[in-house]
Amino acid sequence: MTANEWQAKGSMQQIGEHQLFVIDNGVAKETLVILHGYPTSSFDYHTVLPELSQHYRVIIHDHLGFGFSDKPKNYSYSLIEQADYALELWQKMGLQKVHLLAHDYGTSVATEILAKAQLGHQPIEIKSLTLCNGSMHIELAKLRFIQKLLKSRRWGPLTAKLSTRATFVRNMKQVFFDSKKANIKELHEMWEMLIRDNGRLVLPKLTRYIDERYLYWHRWIGALQQTEIPTKIIWATDDPVAVKAIASTLHMEMKHSSLHWLEETGHFPMLERPHKWLQLVLL
Repeated sequence: MTANEWQAKGSMQQIGEHQLFVIDNGVAKETLVILHGYPTSSFDYHTVLPELSQHYRVIIHDHLGFGFSDKPKNYSYSLIEQADYALELWQKMGLQKVHLLAHDYGTSVATEILAKAQLGHQPIEIKSLTLCNGSMHIELAKLRFIQKLLKSRRWGPLTAKLSTRATFVRNMKQVFFDSKKANIKELHEMWEMLIRDNGRLVLPKLTRYIDERYLYWHRWIGALQQTEIPTKIIWATDDPVAVKAIASTLHMEMKHSSLHWLEETGHFPMLERPHKWLQLVLL
């Protein structure tokens, strides 16, 4: 599927001063909302969306600064505000009860949503939570060198400016367990979505979400430890960034969690092993 074909499946929704790109697919009674990862977009789910939509009404948006959503130059891109945008979007769409699935960057947006709920701001009921390969326990994560450069206030803007399609493809292939399963055409489409509307300019700000994972560690890990929401932890075992220890730690500290391993799979399981990933999500 091309980026243009994916864009044609969705629409733009005005939230506050900005617009978010949203896919709303399926007519099932139960609704699944998805929070995608970094540095990609909702396009990560183009292979699995047809099957997911047989079981759920699936709603997935590009976070502000990602994919086809607006990419304002002068904006904080805080994970806290990304959570606000997600909640505002879902309320605008009339959602009341949802199942929430989050991957990578999206897992931190999800933990902020949980933290807000525990402080009494819960406009939408979350019936279940699925967490996939995110570095919520940032102290255990193995950050890539490119991530460290991009989040640097000194080197981030230059690194983003010098980034190329070839750089992006190389770094993405390195987080697959089997680099041969990385579809080069897909990666080229992802790159085009990343750089559209001067996306390079906001990439350093987006990457500073890593610092927020340290800053708000107690708020977000505390929310995970306290939540009563049934949680499924689906983890690719060979992710070089969000390593297995993160999943094991989450499982130990979350009261109502189950842990499901996805063997011989890297950071983007919905792309590398979509059929097996779907089996675990729909379990």
